[in-house]
Amino acid sequence: MYQTQLEALKRAGRFRKRTIYDDSLVDLASNDYLGLASNKKQFRKAIELVEKYDTVAPKASMLVNGYHPIHREFEERLARLNGFENGLVVGSGFLANLSLIESLVRKGDRLFIDSEYHASGMMATRLLGDRVVLFDHNDMDDLKEKMELHMSHRAIIAVEGVYSMSGELCKREVFDIAESRGALLIVDEAHSSGVVGESLLGVFEHYDIPIAANHIKMGTLGKAYGSYGAYILASSQIVSFLENRAKPIIYSTAPSLFDTALALVNIEYIAKKSKKYRQKIDKRLKLISDILSIESHSLILPIAQGSNSRAIEVQRELMKMGYLVGAIRQPTVDRPILRVIPRVGVSARDIAKLLEYINDLS
Repeated sequence: MYQTQLEALKRAGRFRKRTIYDDSLVDLASNDYLGLASNKKQFRKAIELVEKYDTVAPKASMLVNGYHPIHREFEERLARLNGFENGLVVGSGFLANLSLIESLVRKGDRLFIDSEYHASGMMATRLLGDRVVLFDHNDMDDLKEKMELHMSHRAIIAVEGVYSMSGELCKREVFDIAESRGALLIVDEAHSSGVVGESLLGVFEHYDIPIAANHIKMGTLGKAYGSYGAYILASSQIVSFLENRAKPIIYSTAPSLFDTALALVNIEYIAKKSKKYRQKIDKRLKLISDILSIESHSLILPIAQGSNSRAIEVQRELMKMGYLVGAIRQPTVDRPILRVIPRVGVSARDIAKLLEYINDLS
């Protein structure tokens, strides 16, 4: 029924499938930035936390009786750590973006969203019709011009802390624009929390931004935090509004208790070890600078490739050498890249060897 379309994807070098990779490969493809996905000690701590309670699974949506003390403890701890009034645990980053964008942008409002925002946010915008305005990626002049052109009852801006394919940080100026225009600001910190900032709290900390009532931070638990799920941090008023209007929160079964517990113990662990992790991250950023002459502030390193076939070819060559990197193609990116993650879970020596090989290829 879909064979013609599948063959077209194969001819274009865009065909993809799920693969179980050899565990012996040095993993420089995953978003497990701090190596916590293989920390069995933390895994056992999460089991011990869940086993303190009679109920070990969510049972229902959070608004029925699926809200659990572990959910509440996680929300309160993460909100305190980041300086927000309140928090909300969500089933996935995709659902978090869908919850925010679909529910917050009401009639008469305008959403101004970066053109390279995550696919989950872009999909949510399709529910909003002409209430959505895209601005050029990380272009603050374009954002200001479009906010002048498209007046609204309430303005909402959506950016990412670190953009998932380029590794770029959002511009510091976006916080000033939101404040001066009285706009709500959604910052997707999926790839910046646990990586950016002196204590690894993300771009708010990196730019030394005092948390205000118009700030909304969301992120995932399946990257630096080594678990699965997502969170939203905001004022108590906004969290209450989401509880009442965000369909993925109202109608989804509550997030997994074990995944929430694992994220909680990992967040506590990162907070205690943040100085050590910061030093390791900085060491890897220095390797990128020394070997490739690229100044990076995140652990996402995109290496441009001439074609889809070349991206796949280089990925396979690196696998033969024992390294796994991402070969990212359309529609995720406009032009194919190798996406290298010089993460803490991999030794600096292995990272240096791979970067030197990539440097030789260019």
